[in-house]
Amino acid sequence: MFSHVMLGASNPDQSKQFYDAFLGALGCKPGFTDPKGRTFWRHAGNTFAISAPINGEPACFGNGATTGFAAESPEQVDAAHAAGVASGGVTCEDPPGWREHAPGGRLYLAYLRDPAGNKLCVLHRPPKEAKAA
Repeated sequence: MFSHVMLGASNPDQSKQFYDAFLGALGCKPGFTDPKGRTFWRHAGNTFAISAPINGEPACFGNGATTGFAAESPEQVDAAHAAGVASGGVTCEDPPGWREHAPGGRLYLAYLRDPAGNKLCVLHRPPKEAKAA
C-alpha cells in the first residue's frame, strides 16, 4: 500500500545519527543522503526517509501520529529502543514489553520519540502458534 514514509527533521544530521543507530538495531544499513539533503534507508523492500521541510519552515511532528517499525523478536525491539534513546531519542508511554491487543493478540512494543519529536513504535508480533502462550 505504501511506497515510502518520510518524516520531517529540523536537524537532519542529528536525525541521521539517531536513525542509523535505531534502524541499525533492526538490521538496516546506514542511510544515504542525496544532494538535496534527504536521507533514505532501504530495508526488506521498504523505504524510510527524513528531510528538512522544503518550505523552509521548522519540522514538526504530527500530534496523534505514530510511525511503526517491525522487529523480528522482543530482543530486537529492546535493542532498537535502547539504541534510539542512546542516540538522542526520548522514551514515551509504557516501558518496552508485552501488551494484550484484542483481536490482534499479544504484541511486544516499545515507544519513543526521535530528536524532532516524531513518535515511533517498534513492534514484534509473535507467530500465531506462540500467541496462545
